[in-house]
Amino acid sequence: MANKKDKPTNTISRIKQIRKKQISSEALVDGIFKGDKTILAKAITLLESTKAEHFEKANAVVEKCLSKPNSSIRIGITGVPGVGKSTFIEVLGKTLTALDKKVAVLAVDPSSSLSKGSILGDKTRMEMLAKDPKAFIRPSPSRESLGGVAQKTRESIILCEAAGYDVILVETVGVGQSEIMVHSMVDFFLLLKLSGAGDELQGIKRGIMEMADAIAINKADGKNLERAELAKVEFSRALHLYPPKENGWVPKVMSCSAIENTGIVEIWDMIQECISQNRDNGYFEGNRKKQSKNWFLQTVDEHLKQYFHKQKFFKTIQDEMLKAIAENKISPFYAAKTLLERVTKELK
Repeated sequence: MANKKDKPTNTISRIKQIRKKQISSEALVDGIFKGDKTILAKAITLLESTKAEHFEKANAVVEKCLSKPNSSIRIGITGVPGVGKSTFIEVLGKTLTALDKKVAVLAVDPSSSLSKGSILGDKTRMEMLAKDPKAFIRPSPSRESLGGVAQKTRESIILCEAAGYDVILVETVGVGQSEIMVHSMVDFFLLLKLSGAGDELQGIKRGIMEMADAIAINKADGKNLERAELAKVEFSRALHLYPPKENGWVPKVMSCSAIENTGIVEIWDMIQECISQNRDNGYFEGNRKKQSKNWFLQTVDEHLKQYFHKQKFFKTIQDEMLKAIAENKISPFYAAKTLLERVTKELK
C-alpha cells in the first residue's frame, strides 16, 4: 500500500526532473526547425530569462534560427483596452489557419509595476485558437520594457519564423508607447478602434494615425452598425489630412465584427495587398533591414544600461545623487550629468 501511495509522488518528481533537464542549443534549434511547439516555448522561455548563464545559449539559438529562410508576414495589432483585440486576433487567426496558414501570436501581457506579476491569460481568451494545431500562442510579461512590449518579442519573432509560422501577430497592451515599439518590429500595423466611445476624437491625434497602415472599426454589429459606419467616414477624413506614406501605401479604414466574423477576410485581403505592394517596390526588404539596425542600437542601449547598473560604484554614486536631489541640494538634470562624469572617471 505504501508503494502505491508513493507512486504519484514519484511520477510528479520525474516530471519535474524532466522539466529541469537542460536542453542543448542544438536540440532546441532542431526542435524549432521541426515545428515542435513545446521546444519553441522552451526556447522563448530561455530568451526571456534574466540569468546571465542563459544569455549565450539563447543567443546561439537565435543566430542559428536567423539562417533559416522564411517568407513570413509580421502584423502588429493595437488598440485601447476593451476594443476587442484578443477576440479579433482569435477570429483572424482561425481565418488564416483555415487558409492553411501557420499562425503565431505573441501577446504581451501587462505586468504589475509593484508585484512584477502578470495575468498571462491570452490562451484563455483565445481558447479556440489555442487548440488549433496550426497556431501557437505565447503570452509574455511586459515587465518594465518601454510601452509594455516584452523585451524579447523581437527575438521571439525570429524563432517563430524559423519554426515555419507564416503569419506572426504581435498584440500590445494598447497603452503608453507600446504602439511605437510594435511599429518598429512589424511589416503591417493595424489599429483597432471603437465607434461611439470617444475614439473618433482620438483619431485626430497625429502619432498613432501616422503609424497605422489601416484602421479597423471593431464591434460593427447590431445597434452599433450605423455608428461604426459614421466612425469609418470620420477616420477616413482624418487620414486624408496626413501626407502619403514613404512606401506609397494609402491607409484604409474598414469595419468589422469579430463576434459575428464579418469583415475579417476583407481585412486580411487588404493586408496582403499592402504587403504585395511593398515587396514589389522594394520597401518590404528595405524596411526589414532598417528595423534590424534599430534593434541593434536599442539593444546596445539596453546592455549599456544593464552593465552600469551592475557596477557597485554606479549604485553608490546613484544613491548619493538621489539623496542630494531629495534634500534639494542639486537638480535632477545636473545630478545626472555629475553621475555620468564620475562614472566615466571610475572606468578610466
